[in-house]
Amino acid sequence: MTKADLERFRSALVALRDRLTTDVSHLTDEALRTRGGDDLPGSSGGSDMADLGSDNYEHEFTLSLLENQEQTLEEIDEALKRIEQGKFGWCEECREAIPKPRLRALPYTRHCVDCARKLQ
Repeated sequence: MTKADLERFRSALVALRDRLTTDVSHLTDEALRTRGGDDLPGSSGGSDMADLGSDNYEHEFTLSLLENQEQTLEEIDEALKRIEQGKFGWCEECREAIPKPRLRALPYTRHCVDCARKLQ
């Protein structure tokens, strides 16, 4: 892989990291959003059990998205480290080069397609 290729992948990873950091910030705000006591069961605030169930589902879904985004950010940081160490673009399982189309689709991947399938 050429230095120009590595620079393109580094730039793509940094751009993806910046976008996901913004998304994580938004999701964190959403997950930590506090509501008044009106939504507590047994209160006279007017929320019924269906509304509370929907709110709980949305909260759990947001937390799940947040966890996935944070994991992806960790993978991106690891890929940036691999670029610095000269290990980027090599499958950690079989030690073969990861094809560029796969890296363009998933620039933080650690494995070639065959090894990724085996590991799943």
